[in-house]
Amino acid sequence: MKNIGSLVAVILGIALLTSCNQMTLISKKDVPQEKMEEIFHEVKTPFKYGIVFQHPDSSKKVDSPSIFRQGDVWYMTYIIFDGKGYETWLAESSDLLHWESQGKILSFSENTWDATQKAGYMSLVNIDWGGDYSVEQFQDKYWMTYLGGNTPGYEAGVLKVGLANSNSLTEVHEWNTNNPTILSPEDGDVRWFENKTIYKSLVIHDRQKHTGYPFVMYYNAKGDTADFESIAMAVSDDMLSWKRYGKDPVITKRKGLCGDAQIAKYKDIYIMFYFGAFWKPGAFERFACSYDLINWTDWNGPDLIAPSEDYDHKYAHKPWVIKWNGVVYHFYNAVGEKGRVIALATSKELAK
Repeated sequence: MKNIGSLVAVILGIALLTSCNQMTLISKKDVPQEKMEEIFHEVKTPFKYGIVFQHPDSSKKVDSPSIFRQGDVWYMTYIIFDGKGYETWLAESSDLLHWESQGKILSFSENTWDATQKAGYMSLVNIDWGGDYSVEQFQDKYWMTYLGGNTPGYEAGVLKVGLANSNSLTEVHEWNTNNPTILSPEDGDVRWFENKTIYKSLVIHDRQKHTGYPFVMYYNAKGDTADFESIAMAVSDDMLSWKRYGKDPVITKRKGLCGDAQIAKYKDIYIMFYFGAFWKPGAFERFACSYDLINWTDWNGPDLIAPSEDYDHKYAHKPWVIKWNGVVYHFYNAVGEKGRVIALATSKELAK
C-alpha cells in the first residue's frame, strides 16, 4: 500500500507540474492587464502639438510617415497621392518638429506591374523603445517594401507588395525596384482575408527568431469574402522570398479597418501600434502587445489618438511612435480642414 501511495503521489505531482507548465505557457501568450496599463501610460501622448509636415505642393495628400535616424539627422519617408497614384518621398529634420522635403525616391514608371502605385515603407528600423532608430543594412543594402499596382486612382485595382533597395539611405535618388512582387493576393498560399488586395507593410529584424525566421512582415489586407481590413504576418530568411505565417489575422475586428502596424520593443514586450477605423466612429490609433510577435493582446482602453482638432476631425490614424530624450512622439496622418497632412502628439507639452 505504501508503494501504491507513493506512486499516486508521484502521478499527482507530475499532473500538477504539467498543469502549472500549461498555465505558464498560456499566460505567456497573453499580456496581463496590469502590463497593458503600464504600457498605455508609457506610450500615451495626450498633448497634440499640431501639424508638423505638409508636402511643398499643399494640394497633394500626404500619408504614412516612417521615421528613422542617421547620424544627428532625423528622416521621414512619406507617400503622396496626386490623383494618379502613390509616390514616395523623403523629408528631414533636426528636431522632429520642423521637417523639410528633400525629394522623391520611388516614382511612377511605364509598362510595369507597379506603374502608378509605389507607396514605400522603410524596413529594418531599430525597434528598441527609446533606442537610436537607425536603419539596418542587409547584404550591404537598405530596404523598403512598398504598395504597388498599375491601376490609376486612390488605392485602386489589385495591390501587391514590392521590394526596393538602395546603397544609400538618405541620398535623394530613385531606389531600385527591379525585384518581383514578394506578396500578392493572387499567390497560391493566399488566405481568405487577403485574396482581394494588400496594403501597407512593415518589415522588422527579429534576432530571437520567434517564428523561426529572422525577418517578419506585418501587413494589412482585404479579402473578397469580407469587406474589412486585417493585419497579417509573413516571414523570410533572405528578404526576397516570403511565406505567410499562420492561418488567421493577428489583429482583426471582422469589420471596419485595422492596419498600418508599427512595432516597438519595450523591456520584454513587443508593442504594435496600429490604426482602427469604422468598427466604431471615425479613424483612431490603438495598440496591442505580445511576448513573441505572434500572439497579440489587444488594448481595450482609451484610444491613443482620436479626432479632436480641426486638422484631424475626420481621421487621426496611421501611426509612427518613438521615444526620444524622455519624450514620446506620436506621428500620425491627420485629415481635416487642412487636407491630408502629418500631425504630432507628444507625452509632454512642447513649446511651438
